[in-house]
Amino acid sequence: MKKLNWKVYTGILLISMSIIFYLIAYFLFKNPHHIVEFLIEDIAFMFIEVLLVTLVIHKVLENREKQERMEKLNMVIGTFYSEVGTELLSIIANMDEGIAGSQSRFSVTDRSSEKEFQDMCDFLKGHKSEFAIEEIEWSKLKSLLENKKSFLLRLLENPNLLEHESFTELLWAVFHLAEELRYRGALHELPEEDYQHLTGDMNRVYGELKHQWISYMKHLRKSYPYLFSLAYRTNPFDHNASVIIKK
Repeated sequence: MKKLNWKVYTGILLISMSIIFYLIAYFLFKNPHHIVEFLIEDIAFMFIEVLLVTLVIHKVLENREKQERMEKLNMVIGTFYSEVGTELLSIIANMDEGIAGSQSRFSVTDRSSEKEFQDMCDFLKGHKSEFAIEEIEWSKLKSLLENKKSFLLRLLENPNLLEHESFTELLWAVFHLAEELRYRGALHELPEEDYQHLTGDMNRVYGELKHQWISYMKHLRKSYPYLFSLAYRTNPFDHNASVIIKK
């Protein structure tokens, strides 16, 4: 109620000041014709002013604010891949027989052309994973996700994630896989149907991880070449990747 009263009082004050100045103009110049003329012109221009402020300037400011939020979110995504995403993606990709047989596609460096980089991204987008269920390292996945649980929980507390629905989907997929593995005390000698269910959960995480990794790599290549340099040297899909810089 106090907030409403403040707005009402402010409105009355501004209107009163406007009337006072119009009266001053009338008493000084004794020309009501010009006062009315200027009043109509001001009212006419007001609609253009509203157009400029609400549709143009507001849109520019809104886009700028959105870019700043996305920049902060990309920092969060970078932290995710640094802490857990790259290692998780590497574990799963190393078990993907289709990736193992396509290593030539992942030899991307900071000197690679845009076409070479895009070819790698296009291959990953259309790639269908191939897993031998009996060779999946469930214990390794479980250990990693349990060790990173507190970090993942802190990520969900970040309000910037609300701006990025697909990354939130990735986190939920990772949490679900972690919970599925946690509730199974032993991960050996499970029924085949259960292994298939777990493989489906892992595949969901794998797909989301690949999608976000591609977007993040494109962002780094465009905006932060020095971060991209480290990212490609730790490429989780390149079995020959090495962080050590060589000739």
